[in-house]
Amino acid sequence: GRTKCYECNPKAPQKTFPGCTIRNTPSEPIHCIVWSKHLFNQLFGEEDPDQDVSPDTADPEAAGEAGEGALKAKATEEGNVDRVSTRGWAQACKYDPEKLFTKLFHDDINYLLSMDNLWKTRRAPTPLDWKNLPDAVEGSSREPQEQLKDQRCWSVAECADVFSESCKGLWQKFQALKEGDHLVWDKDDRHAMDFVAACANIRANIFGIAQKSRFDVKSMAGNIIPAIATTNAIVAGMVVLHALKVLQDQLDLCQSVYLRLRPNHRGLVIVPEKILEPPNPKCYVCSPKPTVVLTVNTQKMLVKELEEAVLKKVLNMVAPDVRLDDGSGSIIISSEEGETEQNNNKTLVEVGVSDQTVLMVDDFLQNYELVVVISHKEEFPEGVTFEVVAGDDAKPKEEEVTKNGESKEESDDDEMCILGEPADAEVESATEEMEVTEVVEAPSSAKRKLKDIAVPAKKRRRNSDDVTCLEGDDVVV
Repeated sequence: GRTKCYECNPKAPQKTFPGCTIRNTPSEPIHCIVWSKHLFNQLFGEEDPDQDVSPDTADPEAAGEAGEGALKAKATEEGNVDRVSTRGWAQACKYDPEKLFTKLFHDDINYLLSMDNLWKTRRAPTPLDWKNLPDAVEGSSREPQEQLKDQRCWSVAECADVFSESCKGLWQKFQALKEGDHLVWDKDDRHAMDFVAACANIRANIFGIAQKSRFDVKSMAGNIIPAIATTNAIVAGMVVLHALKVLQDQLDLCQSVYLRLRPNHRGLVIVPEKILEPPNPKCYVCSPKPTVVLTVNTQKMLVKELEEAVLKKVLNMVAPDVRLDDGSGSIIISSEEGETEQNNNKTLVEVGVSDQTVLMVDDFLQNYELVVVISHKEEFPEGVTFEVVAGDDAKPKEEEVTKNGESKEESDDDEMCILGEPADAEVESATEEMEVTEVVEAPSSAKRKLKDIAVPAKKRRRNSDDVTCLEGDDVVV
């Protein structure tokens, strides 16, 4: 290709927060929003032990006998504590809003207060009483505000009313599901969004954090940038102008053009470059031989996690096929439904992936072919389970790959894609991240059949109509 693709510029990694901060010591609105989404999953969604919302007694700062009194108060005659999941307890009380509120925003907060070490240098949280809630927003006037409900901050009393209504609505939806099924949080579902907005603002009030409007919470919880028609119109116009230059064989007149979220130091919103920016030779998407090194603990990472967290979420694949480049052509992940489902809960080691293993990854829906070199690592920082490094210079087994006879076609794609903001630009806040949902239907005839598994798969091409371009903080045409 002659121009950069969307992945040529490195993207800021998604920000994560320590579990103890979310559960015990939130200090920012986003902490309360993440906690509220975890609470939704604990009550109505797919349960995840890593998303527990109860106070974290394993917090290093809460060392000693923190919370011991609260545990002893609930001990049984046998000296043990009867433990039940948050969802099990909520179902037992039929999702009664008052009982849920008292447990989450009174009892759990009192339990946190028993962890004295946490509050030596922090403002201690204030438990709330369901029957005595503030009816005004802290720091605002009691006079009626001429704003839409979604764009003004609610009082704690209003949040409690919204919490009560959303709990009842979600409980009705949950009861209508088949046994074993669960709800999925959706920012466009009224009850789901109201639940997260109300819980986030109630928790923010408890910890003395600035409250946010429902509109702001939706932007942060959904990781979206509100789109406006004028932006799309500007980009479309620039695309047409450059398409005319391409058709007239005037490539020397084409420029990379950035549409900024805010004016630059010269007051410009539409910022052209002098020339077309060439592709990044180390890009793992459009380089002639795209390669990435995946540093991971092969004894802990599951195959399903490799597919969802690495290939789809980080490398932006849709329907990846993964085979070992060891001459056998063994498939460990298949885009054909059910073909390799038995591998999902196996570790990488159990399917033959170890240090310096080469994986051939192919996403035929996007004509996206990639070489993944595995580098085993035992320990990672807290909250990190893997690292991805792109670059052609990181190929420890390239000679072996050549000996195995794998032909690697060079991509001659020259599609024009919308690019993100340059790497040296300021990283935008969490409210300015963009949510992209991509749904691609493929004909069943394009899938690889089970009988072909033992034979190294041939590379597949897609039509140019399948090209999908994404938008970032800045866009370029």
